[in-house]
Amino acid sequence: MTHEETVTLLSATLLKHRLIALAAAALLLAGCASQKGEPTTQFDFGPAMQSASQAQAQAAAPIGAIVVTDITGSSALENERMFYRLSYADALQARSYANSRWTANPLQMMTQRMKTRIAQAGAKVLSETDASNGVPILRIDVDEFIHNFSGAAQSEGQVALRASVFQGHVLVDQRSFARTTPAGTADAAGGARALAASTDAIAVDIVAWLGTLNLNLNRR
Repeated sequence: MTHEETVTLLSATLLKHRLIALAAAALLLAGCASQKGEPTTQFDFGPAMQSASQAQAQAAAPIGAIVVTDITGSSALENERMFYRLSYADALQARSYANSRWTANPLQMMTQRMKTRIAQAGAKVLSETDASNGVPILRIDVDEFIHNFSGAAQSEGQVALRASVFQGHVLVDQRSFARTTPAGTADAAGGARALAASTDAIAVDIVAWLGTLNLNLNRR
């Protein structure tokens, strides 16, 4: 092969590689554009219908007046992004759905849901500004709130938190709660339903726990 033929072959090879790279870049840009153009689906916890287990918890453990403070958690839960984790592939990486969002951040939704469930249990739910001296205060810190994929086609809504009750600046009790609910579908909608169900199940657990505490002075 002559020098001129070698140069021509190298030029053709470089041109081919450049065309392939340009085509790949075009496909990537097209994919990003179509993704951005897709409508965003928003999810919440749905209506707070009272289940049989919640009614039983109310009957077994009536609660008096209580302050429920805003639930706290990691900064990742302070926005509307919906996170999921592929535990079977990389348990250390949290990803977010591209075109699905919560209607409010999870901490706000959990706060409202917890207040609703405790009120359904017969308690008088007060804000910190409305509370009088001696009214117990419930504080909740979220450790986990995620749509977890334990397998390629198997996923769950995992919620874990710590609940503390104070009365007169004194810690009455603290307990950790965790619930895992299988998701019916391996997508954002399935994760939203599973996380809502896990949150509701923990609310039932917290109502039952509150009923066991010595807070009789606040039954009004």
